[in-house]
Amino acid sequence: MYYISMVLMSTKIDLILKKYKPGRREDLIPMLQEIQDDSGYLSEEAIIRAGSFVGLSTTKIYGLATFYDQFRFLPAGKVQIKICNGTSCFLNGSQYVINKIMEETGLDPGQTGRDGIFSYEIETCMGGCNHGPVISVNGEYHTHIKADQLPELIKKLRYIIENE
Repeated sequence: MYYISMVLMSTKIDLILKKYKPGRREDLIPMLQEIQDDSGYLSEEAIIRAGSFVGLSTTKIYGLATFYDQFRFLPAGKVQIKICNGTSCFLNGSQYVINKIMEETGLDPGQTGRDGIFSYEIETCMGGCNHGPVISVNGEYHTHIKADQLPELIKKLRYIIENE
């Protein structure tokens, strides 16, 4: 099963790479974005293949990708939580929400749980400054979030995923 999954991933990477001209380093960021959009993260294979395609070492590709916080190197959880920690959200208590997410999920920012259910990230700004703290759960935004709301929300989300 793992082998089949890797072959499918490899084929998808091939289809994406075919859209670009070999050796064009200026295409690297859009190429990596497209690979991540397709698979949800940048796998080791994707980094190696993209580097080979544009003529850069794996180390340089990884260094470039880690510079941008938009790139993930592990698959995201089925429930992806993003929390805004911009100035306005911070002043409205986002740190309490972050602490509660860490407590309830056992995860540090950028991690995905071993069970694959939750992952969460801290965002610099999500553009809801008058409504903070703001969180996004799988792209659905929730405003004026308080830390004491998190245990019930996380419990509900876990229940939904485990009973799909």
